[in-house]
Amino acid sequence: MTTDGFAAPPALVEHARRFHAEGGVPAVPRVAATVLLLRPAGDDFEVYLIRRVAAMTFGGMYAFPGGGVDRSDSEAHLGWAGPEPAAWGERFRLDPADAQAVVCAAAREVFEEAGVLLAGPDAGTVVGDVSGDDWEAARQDLVGRRTGFADLLAGRGLTLRSDLLLPWTRWITPEFEPRRFDTYFFVALLPEGQRTRDVSGEADHTLWLRPADALARAEAGELTMLPPTMVTLGEIAAAGDLAGVARAAADRDPGTPILPRIEDLDGAQPRFLLR
Repeated sequence: MTTDGFAAPPALVEHARRFHAEGGVPAVPRVAATVLLLRPAGDDFEVYLIRRVAAMTFGGMYAFPGGGVDRSDSEAHLGWAGPEPAAWGERFRLDPADAQAVVCAAAREVFEEAGVLLAGPDAGTVVGDVSGDDWEAARQDLVGRRTGFADLLAGRGLTLRSDLLLPWTRWITPEFEPRRFDTYFFVALLPEGQRTRDVSGEADHTLWLRPADALARAEAGELTMLPPTMVTLGEIAAAGDLAGVARAAADRDPGTPILPRIEDLDGAQPRFLLR
């Protein structure tokens, strides 16, 4: 598979043909954020994947922790370390409030879905183990929207470490899909002392894999993934090591979206193009 395109999955071709035959109107994409959690593995590194439960949107697919941006993500007043929202806005080509919302959503979702908290008592530290019962109760309150992310951090004297998130790319779901997302992808190193936990009610399986191995298993049909996941895994694998990932992230353009489309829809071999 290359970023120039590949054979379009039959299910996507069917969706696209039906959409065009019925004169469909594209749905407005919901802004979302997703995080590739990475950890060292000997001389290599691994990425964390979750499989969405069948009842969810994209059910049965392996993906990265993430979800939609909430209104509170842009309105929250919280301790903040790292690039300010205005600087994030420059990278994303968003106004500062919208940029803050995307970054907050990334940090909130990775805590909700993986039990990993990208925050610390100050700008130079990260909280340690957050798997205890009190933390789990706080996470459940966050998932149930009984508390906000800013309130959770403030109540424990913590600062959001936005510098632990590195922007990677941005994908917008094709126009023919009934549910569409405008998703900002980040990479983040698993903080020392923390561990991922299978706590999300939206996932039925989790695993750590080398990016190249995950991609190979997807291409072999062992793991079911959507094109953005597969392409991103290939990009991360090509970086070589964790230092290479950080260098690559600094040079990427996370504000220009990838807008996939299917070429030659009525032909014998429709292709899924990523530009």
